[in-house]
Amino acid sequence: MNKITDKKGVSRIALLFALTYMISYITRINYGAIISEMEKATGMSKSMLSIALTGSFITYGTGQVISGILGDKFSPKKLVTIGLLSSVCMNMLIPLCSSPYQMVVVWCINGFAQSFMWPPLVRLMTALLSPDDYKKTAAKVSYGASVGTMVMYLVSPLVISLAGWKSVFIFSALCGLVMIFIWNKTCVDIEVTSTQSKKGSINTKGLFTPLMLAIMAAIILQGMLRDGVTTWMPSYISEVYDISNLISILTGVILPIFSILCVKMATKLYVERMKNPITCAGLFFAIGMVSAVTLYLLNGTNAAFSVVLSAVLTGCMHGINNMLVSMIPPFFAKYGNVSTASGVINSCTYIGSAISTYGIAVLTENMGWNYTIGIWSIIATLGTIICFVCIRPWRKEYM
Repeated sequence: MNKITDKKGVSRIALLFALTYMISYITRINYGAIISEMEKATGMSKSMLSIALTGSFITYGTGQVISGILGDKFSPKKLVTIGLLSSVCMNMLIPLCSSPYQMVVVWCINGFAQSFMWPPLVRLMTALLSPDDYKKTAAKVSYGASVGTMVMYLVSPLVISLAGWKSVFIFSALCGLVMIFIWNKTCVDIEVTSTQSKKGSINTKGLFTPLMLAIMAAIILQGMLRDGVTTWMPSYISEVYDISNLISILTGVILPIFSILCVKMATKLYVERMKNPITCAGLFFAIGMVSAVTLYLLNGTNAAFSVVLSAVLTGCMHGINNMLVSMIPPFFAKYGNVSTASGVINSCTYIGSAISTYGIAVLTENMGWNYTIGIWSIIATLGTIICFVCIRPWRKEYM
């Protein structure tokens, strides 16, 4: 298939994919965004409610691998449609759940459905765009995640105040239905060759080298910080500074603003200066480490400082995610397994997410927030070390 090279065509692709990714986030992060309100309204503990989140991260991460493999063999457009439609159904079911165990089942299915978004999108972008346009478009599409997060943290307090926490899931499902219609009306599809569609053959060439395993470890660490801090920051602000749940949820709006800025900065540095995604990731891990240590030292002193430092930390993780999850898969085009590589690599993020979402709940309930933030600092330090160690091997292997 011929590449889309005209600016308007590239811009249309970027807008459509960013909108799709934004809606996928709205139908996925809503549970985490309002978990503090759910805790208050249902009387369930943090750790009990977080099991559904942890389970969804596990199924999302597992599904990423499956979705990645399928994205190399079947229509990416249809895979995204299936994922969105399934997610809409699960969002409609959550308000009907009468126990946390039912929520676990429904939200685990939602996690699996959501995994049918990113690898097919990467496959489409790689097939439709030039390498330079891919780098810029991938960054813009990742903005959709931040905008979706912003929308959810802005809208959910209003929706909760009007109709309760269950209505947040109904709102999300309606957004998903509208997006399914837009996606199927406007998205182009790509042909899948007979070689790619051959059943039974899974191409993992180049994926499990020592270098890639080390990079995957760094991705797990950024996933622990990115989603762990994002999920529990409103609870942290509410508990440490005695602020109401609705106000603390609103503080979550600041996080995606920093995320967009960090993704933009990381992309600009990568494209114009560093050229090496691992170097760029290492720099942002180092900034995140400084933010985490400062947050630890200033914990409990000022709510505004804590929100800003948390926002810098999560923003840096989004910048790292853009480098390691978005920019690395195209290097596997020569092996013909871009979607598979994207799925495997992105699944590492959600191994980290699953660990931290439940782990932070348990840590804060048993050890307190100061101990938890100290763990964040250690995680950021380990990520920094791994990235800096991998810079030279990556340059030697891929540049």
